[in-house]
Amino acid sequence: MDQEAELIKNYFQKLGLEPEIADLYIALYHRGAQTISELSRSAGVERTRIYRLMDHLKQSGLVEVEVQYKRSIFRAAPIGNLRILVSRKEQELRGLQDELTAIEQTLARQSMSSASTRVQFYEGPDGLRQMYWNQSKARTEAVAILYENMQTRANAAFFDRWVRRMNERQVHTRGLIGDHFIRSQQTWYSKRQNERLQHWESRYLPESVYPITYGMVVYDDVVAYQNWRDDEAFGIEIYNQQIADGQRRLFELLWERARPVDDLKGLTAAE
Repeated sequence: MDQEAELIKNYFQKLGLEPEIADLYIALYHRGAQTISELSRSAGVERTRIYRLMDHLKQSGLVEVEVQYKRSIFRAAPIGNLRILVSRKEQELRGLQDELTAIEQTLARQSMSSASTRVQFYEGPDGLRQMYWNQSKARTEAVAILYENMQTRANAAFFDRWVRRMNERQVHTRGLIGDHFIRSQQTWYSKRQNERLQHWESRYLPESVYPITYGMVVYDDVVAYQNWRDDEAFGIEIYNQQIADGQRRLFELLWERARPVDDLKGLTAAE
């Protein structure tokens, strides 16, 4: 039971719920319907505190209330009701992302800096995930040279959020892939599935034409390089329109020499 209580408490904490709310829910779940007085004793929470917390429990869908003569009886509601709260949190996060984008655009317009180039360094898995998320803000088509499929490194949950964001914003992407990408893709999809980009096109680039040993994405005025190999994760974003235009021209030259790919899962490295 201690392990179960700890699991519930940790999850409630992640949702921003106070620790006593978990104590109250656990007491109701294990001991059944109770009055405020009974709940105070079983959960070890003061009655006055319970009265203040009960609104949060009701709003979160965690309790059911039966009103009897001169008293109320409280029962634990199904834990699945928290999905409503989780959905609300997701909407709040999407709102915060949109607000941050608006703030970034406002600051960019108001910037008095005369520098034509900005370089941003990233380190570790969280840094590279931030780079991928930055790509979802692209206003122009993103073109990429891909060493391996990103979900093997960024984890499936983040990848699905990223794909949904790219699809919502209708970001078009073209990618050049090589043998290593195909092997990692086949390994991934042999065990699991994930969300798919709606505006994605890829072509296969043989090593004899151009060996792919790194990851690169070009969008807007940004060139982003990623290295995520041998337990070393770092990346660089270069904000410069001329450099971005030059790397895009390089991509187009390689794109013309690459082979179309209709179904990545059906392609083998020997093809």
